[in-house]
Amino acid sequence: MSLVADNISLRIGSKLLLNNINLTVEPGEFVAILGPNGAGKTSLFRVLTREYSFFEGQVSLNGRAYTDWKPQKIALQMGVLPQASALNFPFTAYEVVLLGRLPHSTGRVRDQQIALQALAAVDAGHLADASYLSLSGGEKQRVQLARVLAQIWLQTDTGEARYLLLDEPTSALDLAHQHMILQCARRLSREGLGVVAILHDLNLAAEYADRLVMLKDGEISTQGSVESVLTPERIQSLFDVAVDVIPHPKTQQPLVISTAGVHGL
Repeated sequence: MSLVADNISLRIGSKLLLNNINLTVEPGEFVAILGPNGAGKTSLFRVLTREYSFFEGQVSLNGRAYTDWKPQKIALQMGVLPQASALNFPFTAYEVVLLGRLPHSTGRVRDQQIALQALAAVDAGHLADASYLSLSGGEKQRVQLARVLAQIWLQTDTGEARYLLLDEPTSALDLAHQHMILQCARRLSREGLGVVAILHDLNLAAEYADRLVMLKDGEISTQGSVESVLTPERIQSLFDVAVDVIPHPKTQQPLVISTAGVHGL
């Protein structure tokens, strides 16, 4: 069981956005997708999440092509958090999270329990009764993540693996909540979910991901372990910025330090 993108190419108009992408995400794995602006990260995310269907190649979920699954069955196996989620109704945060239970038939009481547990998991339990429209951008992001978590909270009846797909989940968050959200995602991966996250911060990716996928010009430039991908040469080639990579003083994971300003002195 896995989430597989097989020979994916995507063209909009005359522009080739993705070219021959091959990617497999296994249950229990946290994969971070990185790359400069315009590399194709969001385009790949939209293919993986079925927002785009006009691509070449095939995406399969747990051994079956997307086209072989009914949308409700996919919703039981995959939770998706896009960069922005528009909602202009005066729902409470709790009511927004409860929307994640719509694909399920677990009953009102169990759904309510899960919604509150999901809010607590993203440090938003105190926002349950607040109007969603009154929340800050970061608070809305956490509530939307709770909604997605509520959707895939329980193992499916037939045992299919579940996946959590996140597009820049830390973009609107303060430092503490950036780490909290990624800690939550990593914990879920350790519990058996496959996690895919588009990230811009190389050091956050190094700290939390099991595998990195680097995109450039719509193609996979490199992928592999954190140590094999985050080298000064590869980073400078991709982002056109000089860096040093040193062991983190506590975790020994690669720590990326920009030296562009130093060289400019």
